[in-house]
Amino acid sequence: MYVSEIIKTPPEKFNTELQELVYKTLNELKIPYERVDTGNAVTMEDCKEIDEKLDCKVVKTLFLCNRQKTNFYLFVTPGDKPFVTKNFGGALGVSRVSFAPSELLFEIMNTEVGATTVFSLLLERAKNVRIVIDSEVLKNEFYGCTDGTYNCYMKLKTEDVIGKIIPYTNHSAEIIEI
Repeated sequence: MYVSEIIKTPPEKFNTELQELVYKTLNELKIPYERVDTGNAVTMEDCKEIDEKLDCKVVKTLFLCNRQKTNFYLFVTPGDKPFVTKNFGGALGVSRVSFAPSELLFEIMNTEVGATTVFSLLLERAKNVRIVIDSEVLKNEFYGCTDGTYNCYMKLKTEDVIGKIIPYTNHSAEIIEI
């Protein structure tokens, strides 16, 4: 897996509108970050070398929905923690959640499988998505995630994600214990 050296500036060329919006927002909110360019990292297994380079753990960000595909959840959990839909649904008091289809992931969050990110909440079309965060994520000083692409990962302070980025998107994070 290719992982570049640490970079502290935006990419010279943006691959998506979301990626451009990510760096514009970080600049506007004056949030420092470190990032690495990578080969295509789609699974949490692919992220091990990224974790080492960034010196933080990349979170697992899942896009979920109810059976009717009318309620959507962006769930952030530690990358090495298994996901059990029953436990997630039980913690929120909802039943029958599953992974949203890749077409809806792209339509609503403007990302592809493997690139799901909290930054998609910046998009107007994601305004009705509920952001749910595993309480274990809050125990880490740093938050590793994609910039909306599966070949650029970044490290931010967890407090900046929770206290600045999520409120900036007009969302409120629901913190759950699983």
